Amino acid sequence: MGERTRGDGLLEQLRRPPGGRDGRAMLLTLFVDRTGTGVWAAACVLYFTEVGRLTAAQVGLLLGVSSVAGIAGTPLAGRLAASWGVRRVLIGCHLLRAAALMAVLFCAAFTPLLLVVALATLGDRAARAMEMLYATEVAGERRSAYRALSRTSMNAGYAAGAGLAALGLAVGTPAAYRVLVIADVASFLVAAALVATLREPGRAAATAATAAATDGPTATVGGAAAPAPRPNPWRDAGYLRFVALDAMLTIDDAILNVGLPLWLIHSTRAPHALVPAFLAINTVVVVLAQLRVSALVSTARQAVRVVPLYGFAVLGCCAAAALAHRTGPLPASALLLLAAVLVTLAELIRSVVSWELSVALAPERARPEYLGVAGMAHSTEKAAGPLLLTGAVLATGPLGWLTLGAATTAAAYAQRRYGAIRLALTP
Repeated sequence: MGERTRGDGLLEQLRRPPGGRDGRAMLLTLFVDRTGTGVWAAACVLYFTEVGRLTAAQVGLLLGVSSVAGIAGTPLAGRLAASWGVRRVLIGCHLLRAAALMAVLFCAAFTPLLLVVALATLGDRAARAMEMLYATEVAGERRSAYRALSRTSMNAGYAAGAGLAALGLAVGTPAAYRVLVIADVASFLVAAALVATLREPGRAAATAATAAATDGPTATVGGAAAPAPRPNPWRDAGYLRFVALDAMLTIDDAILNVGLPLWLIHSTRAPHALVPAFLAINTVVVVLAQLRVSALVSTARQAVRVVPLYGFAVLGCCAAAALAHRTGPLPASALLLLAAVLVTLAELIRSVVSWELSVALAPERARPEYLGVAGMAHSTEKAAGPLLLTGAVLATGPLGWLTLGAATTAAAYAQRRYGAIRLALTP
């Protein structure tokens, strides 16, 4: 299988992904969803300021509170999926996001706008967890290859959405901004319709496995042996430790989108026009290198061994950013571009390692609940990462960058150690 993954080209793998028809349909769903999300990400701040008439402080509060609300989305979705199935919950997530963003068009005050944006973010984070769970079930042992293909589809969607948003932003009228919101709503409705065509992965097999489970302690009910209760991730200290460390090992997102742009503008002599190049580099490197990086990780034990590479990539990025502080425009530009490449490589490593370990360290018969809790790592970083970068790292200059890199590397080694211990105890 590994040879086939490396030998086939990207287009061939997109045509014949792991999971067959359902895997291919989910990749299309991801593209449609992220196209709408790309539109909203590019236009939301201008919509809030130009149409909603919010101040900069209100926009910051709105986005910050909604990010915190999103943390609850993943464990909630995991609990619901255990009872209702992944497919139904994912459809519900898309419909919730569509309804919440449509309501944005009719909100004229800050408080109701805060409520509906928080609901949209909660649905967004819940949908991410369900996408991961569905892909895990459909792709099976080839989930790392599927993860690479899904990230390619998502990045293509983000790029398409940003392009559509650029057209609306070029017009610059309130009506154009509203059209962009409607386009995002339409993408969620199309995504829900696509998910409705999918089959629920492994429901019959999961039900049979649960009913026949005898590999753990059993309770006696009426003289007959009953299956042991499902494991609870909130009582699993080892898994919660993994999630806490995983939240620290998603800092690349905040570095790329918040840290490097603000550092370039306020603390270096590099030209401000270089900021869009960070996203361009990220997109190009993901497309060119995602499949190659994913080929490094096909088992949980390989994922554990690769974790420190994330720390080293982030450390290199932080060192390059720190060195750019007191150099001329050209060296500063080169160092910051190098930092963007390194943090993108960290992102690629994280995307495959985090997913593989989230699945491998979770008991199979309670996977929905466990992956729901695992999804909190990225949600937490979305809420706390920008505050960490702006309030601590950027405020303390080069020393802050170097401290962040060292702390991330230490967290990566801790993840490696505890992950290896848990895998050794796993049957």
